[in-house]
Amino acid sequence: MPIVRDPLDPKISMWHFLAFYMRWWREKEGLSLAQCGQIMSAARSTVCNMEAGRQRPHDDQMRLLDKKYKTGVLFQLLLWYARTAHDPDWFRQYSQYETEGSCLRYFHGQAVPLPLQTDEYTWALVEASTSRNREDKMADRLARKKAILERESVPDIWILLDESVLIRQVGGPEVMKAQLVHLQKMATEPNVILRVVPFTAGATLGLDGSLQIISLEGRDIAYAGAQGGGRLIESPSEVRAAADKFDRIGAKAASEDGSLDIIQQYLERYE
Repeated sequence: MPIVRDPLDPKISMWHFLAFYMRWWREKEGLSLAQCGQIMSAARSTVCNMEAGRQRPHDDQMRLLDKKYKTGVLFQLLLWYARTAHDPDWFRQYSQYETEGSCLRYFHGQAVPLPLQTDEYTWALVEASTSRNREDKMADRLARKKAILERESVPDIWILLDESVLIRQVGGPEVMKAQLVHLQKMATEPNVILRVVPFTAGATLGLDGSLQIISLEGRDIAYAGAQGGGRLIESPSEVRAAADKFDRIGAKAASEDGSLDIIQQYLERYE
């Protein structure tokens, strides 16, 4: 017999509400997952993942549901509200996107992004956090890094680092020295582009906070960092604005070779 799972709790977030309502309408119309997939031009497994909150729908798919159920623009509006609302479960979804993206673009002005961190550097950041279970937090971060770097299809990784990241001694001199050496090594990998935004660039859009852009199949998503959390951005217009901001920050960065020279200058302080 097929496994019957409970529907998601629609009160947790707008994404859960959308997934809950997708299932409610499908069952109300007496449709199977496969039949609903035919309506949405999607596989049965895709519909199942959407109703379970493991995958998020696209605009065209919601448009097709509205047409089938004669609901006007209801599903399209639910998708819009889900994208713009705060999602308490955003980090789980972001981590999934991070392991699926074909290109990961990071701007960081405070610390080295996770994919380019040494384990010791990561632990120093975890130690400085307010987490009560630091060992679990460390294990989670190492698992995320492994899922990015050791998957079968290695993503392109574009890193923009503010120069202040290089001068901040996370973990002390020995940890920081090893981290700088690691940055130099990672910068030579064919799938990695590493550029430094120097102090001489002056005020840039990067002063607003960290920014990530993840390229998925058929679309991009973004994440804007903030104190005490951040915001996962899925609205196409907002993602385009975030990508434009990333490009504008990159326009102020040194070249790849120039960036390696800047890193070397800081590394020589530890010799």
